[in-house]
Order: sequence, then C-alpha cells, then structure tokens
Amino acid sequence: MSKIFAIANQKGGVGKTTTSVNLAASLASYGKRILLVDMDPQGNATMGCGVNKNSQKTTILDVLIGASTTEEAMQRCESGHFDVLPANGDLTAAEVELLQVKNKESRLRHALSRVKNRYDYIIIDCPPSLSMLTLNSLVACDGVIVPMQCEYYALEGLSALHDTIRKIGQFLNPKLQLEGILRTMYDPRNSLTNEVTAQLRSHFGDKVYRIAIPRNVRLAEAPSYGQPALAYDKNSKGALAYLGLAGEIIRRAKAVVRVPAETTG
Repeated sequence: MSKIFAIANQKGGVGKTTTSVNLAASLASYGKRILLVDMDPQGNATMGCGVNKNSQKTTILDVLIGASTTEEAMQRCESGHFDVLPANGDLTAAEVELLQVKNKESRLRHALSRVKNRYDYIIIDCPPSLSMLTLNSLVACDGVIVPMQCEYYALEGLSALHDTIRKIGQFLNPKLQLEGILRTMYDPRNSLTNEVTAQLRSHFGDKVYRIAIPRNVRLAEAPSYGQPALAYDKNSKGALAYLGLAGEIIRRAKAVVRVPAETTG
C-alpha cells in the first residue's frame, strides 16, 4: 500500500528539501518505487534532482489548476532512480489561482490519487510556511515528517505545527498524523542538542527517529551537482544517515500489526 509523507516545518533552513531529496533516493535504493513532489516555489528539490526548473513547460502548478495531468508533468531523477513532479517560481501563482477553484485544499490529493498506486512512497517537499500549498500537502498525505534542529526555538515551532496537524486531521484529513521527528544538523557534542533531544523523547516518545542527520559537507555540496548525496558520495556520513532513516521508516511500516476484528461466538 502506498504511503504519502509530507516533509514539513514552518521554520526555514531546517533541512526539508535536503531530507525530501535524500530520503527519496535512499528509499529508492531499497528497491522502493518513489515519487517526489516539489511543492515549494523555490524549486530547490527540483534542481537537487538534476531537473532544470527554469526549462520546465509543465510543472506541479499546471497539475493543481487542472491544466495538465500528473503524468504529463512528471520528470525522472536519473541519479536517484525516482520520479519527480517539478516546481519553479510559477508555483507562487497557485496561492491566488487556487482560491478561485472548487475544493482548493484537496487539489493535490486528487492529482496524486491518479498515480499513487504506482508507488510505494510519495514524498512531498513543503514550503516553509503554512500556505495554501502546505495545506494541500497536508490534506494529501498520510503522515508528516518534521525535520528540525535541536534548538529551543525549534521546539516552539514544533508545538505550533503539531497543533496545525491536529486541526487539519480533525476537519480535512482524518488519517493525517505526525509520522516522525527527524533531528537535522545534529551534533551530539553540543549539550543543548542533548537537552532538546531528551525533551523531544519525553514529549513525543518513539515518534523521534533514532537516526539523526549530522552536519555534513557532502550533503551541502550535492545539490549544486543536481544529485542526491547517495549518488554524489555514497560513503559520506550524510548519505549513510539518510540510508539509515529510510531503513528505519521501512522497518516501522513492517512493524505495524493489524489487530484482527473481534468475532462473536
């Protein structure tokens, strides 16, 4: 069964796009069929996959407003072995254009319903704000993966995002849940990092992934070559960390045990 994850955090600079691209590539390396959806007008995930955002005639914007099918807009990330729905600056127009269409908050869900059975995982890279684009992403997904740095201000942002997830789950997407919290730019030598980690585990328990993503030069360099870190330097600490995250996500999915319905005698 296909799972759709939104990579979201209202705070910028926490590694959302890095996580989206590298998690997609890492899951693909396990033999999973992956679609990465770029919902950020900056188009950084698109460029990080080696797809030139400026030369795209058809993007996720066209899909959202009904000017193109999902299949027509797809591109291939050859180095990562997964499919991409690209974005560029034109997506900014979606904020206005979506206000004029019916079911504006569920356009992405409808678009992905056409193709979701082709994939094991669909990863959505969200913009760093609670916008109509983010709302569409949260309505379309099954769970939210929140990348965050181990800082106290990040804890406040996480609390606000968790409230948003609950409200959207209540009114627009009953299956929506917090899938996991990913610690990024992680430095275990920092006492604040360890304090924040302890608070996260206290409040969110096993929602905090065991894997943390370290600061890594190769992770920062890879996007300029249009490649996931796994293709750029498969032995780098960053690439290995995202492989570990993908493995953890797959193991969690396998560990979900369905409780059989009770029968009456």
